Amino acid sequence: MGSKKLIVICAILILSGCASAPPKNPDNICDIFFEHRDWYTASKEMNETWGTPIHVPIAMMYQESSFKHDAAPAMQYFWFIPIGRASDAYGYAQAKTMTWDDYQRETGNSWADRDDFYDAVDFMGWFTSKTHKINKVSKWDAYGQYLNYHEGWGGYKKKSYNKKPWLLKVARKVDTRAKQYATQLRGCKEELESGWLWRVFFT
Repeated sequence: MGSKKLIVICAILILSGCASAPPKNPDNICDIFFEHRDWYTASKEMNETWGTPIHVPIAMMYQESSFKHDAAPAMQYFWFIPIGRASDAYGYAQAKTMTWDDYQRETGNSWADRDDFYDAVDFMGWFTSKTHKINKVSKWDAYGQYLNYHEGWGGYKKKSYNKKPWLLKVARKVDTRAKQYATQLRGCKEELESGWLWRVFFT
């Protein structure tokens, strides 16, 4: 009995490891969702809740964490002594603690975890929705949304990004990827939808 339990535990650990592994082909949103079917379900629910098109937060997430569930800024060192990270950003969305706390309080999602894809993509939907309300940036505008995400709503209003040419370049990269994802998603959405409906009604 003990050995059977051990096998089950090992199987669970292996599956959970696979579930959190970055997608093998992050350049194609269809491949991402076919590999991680539950990510499509979570992204679809985000879209229904916040009205943000799926391709925008997924492109932003790729830029922020490369889809690593435990991503964090690199450790800084003084000589060889670790002195901490540049920020407390963490998880799929690289959400900072203070902003994550705001999200939990405003949505009532107090059990949300930054290393859970469902919670992370919902957080990004919440953030992009607030960006639209506060700074009037379209939820479809990956370029403007990413600048808000990086600089914060106040920083965006002050146009702090104009002093950071490297950031403008990154924002353009995110925008290009979002448009690429949008085109790809149109080509596989029907198949993803049929798979999603099958799981809802028959599993």
